Amino acid sequence: MGIMDRITERFTSKGSTKQPVTLDETTVLNALRVVQDPDLHKDIVTLGFVRNVKISAATGGLEGQHEVSLEVNLTTPACPVKEQLKTQCEEALMALPGVSSTKVTMTASTRGALPLNTGSPVAASLGQVKNIIAVASGKGGVGKSTTAVNLAWSLAKSGSKVGLLDADIYGPSIPLMTRLNAGATASGTLVEPPQVDGVKIMSVGMFGQGGKATIMRGPMAAAVIKQFLSQVAWGELDYLVIDYPPGTGDIQLTISQTAPVTGAVIVTTPQEVALIDVRKAISMFETLKVPVLGVVETMSHFICDGCDKKHFIFREGGGARVASEHGVAFLGEIPMDQGLVQASDEGKPYVTSHQKSPVASAFASVAGAVASQVSILHAENKNVLQHFSLEWVH
Repeated sequence: MGIMDRITERFTSKGSTKQPVTLDETTVLNALRVVQDPDLHKDIVTLGFVRNVKISAATGGLEGQHEVSLEVNLTTPACPVKEQLKTQCEEALMALPGVSSTKVTMTASTRGALPLNTGSPVAASLGQVKNIIAVASGKGGVGKSTTAVNLAWSLAKSGSKVGLLDADIYGPSIPLMTRLNAGATASGTLVEPPQVDGVKIMSVGMFGQGGKATIMRGPMAAAVIKQFLSQVAWGELDYLVIDYPPGTGDIQLTISQTAPVTGAVIVTTPQEVALIDVRKAISMFETLKVPVLGVVETMSHFICDGCDKKHFIFREGGGARVASEHGVAFLGEIPMDQGLVQASDEGKPYVTSHQKSPVASAFASVAGAVASQVSILHAENKNVLQHFSLEWVH
């Protein structure tokens, strides 16, 4: 049943014309109950999205005609069905007798996990961060950092407040990919991260010595990560995206032990060689009690200049298959594009330098899917752990 059918059914009886109804806030809210959030599977009134309902006389002095204005406050600025919900609200309101015009304003208040305990070692740094998103793969070379950068920028373009932490201590690439030139500054007892296009960024690459290798043992790398999580003034953020290093070792464990990670985005290419390590990464997050938000498939296919045919260079469907195996969402496919490589090398996030391209649209779709999965987690009260401890059994 379509939305107009549901509206008609609510306000008419079988075999009769539309019955007169009193136009008040209760009537307006009842009309909007036909508008369902497709992710949370409840109507927007029950979810508490509808605010500031106002009914006023229509302009032009039309007797008995009114304008209805209201606000729909969503769970994230990156909601992928925002315009769809707005249109449905307008249709539902215009179906009411006596309504000649509507004004539906779409806003958002990003939902977050439970506040950190004031005694937490990361409370000063992460206390105002609503969601921490891990971007991981289990192996290198699958476009993980590229995905992390463009995910962060896509979320920021939607109106979200975003930070990006480069946790790849041995191979930091975020400074190059974002053209990060500014250094960190002191802010009391914390470090203030520099910003690029409004995105706050921290990376060990900011403190490196030219092209020299970062040489340190696991405990030293873990100590650096703890500093990034406890001594950086991240401030108020809707999303802190963390670019994980390849593998399932010390750094990954340290992040999960130190910070309340909301969920993980797993990045893979389609072929089985990549999926082997991806399955290990998913298993790691399951062990660490971190929800897996879903799987993103990069290098999904290539479309040559002379044809519209999709060429599956690295086989087909691996990302969707591994997502199905583990019962998690498939967040989307990112096609191969020469411009994506060039943009990364030049430090220009692709979603800003090629805004109208299919690849930029794909990243925007993935960002919307990630934001939706985070909202679903919070709606289902699957709040993240504030501390995790893993002990070896001898």
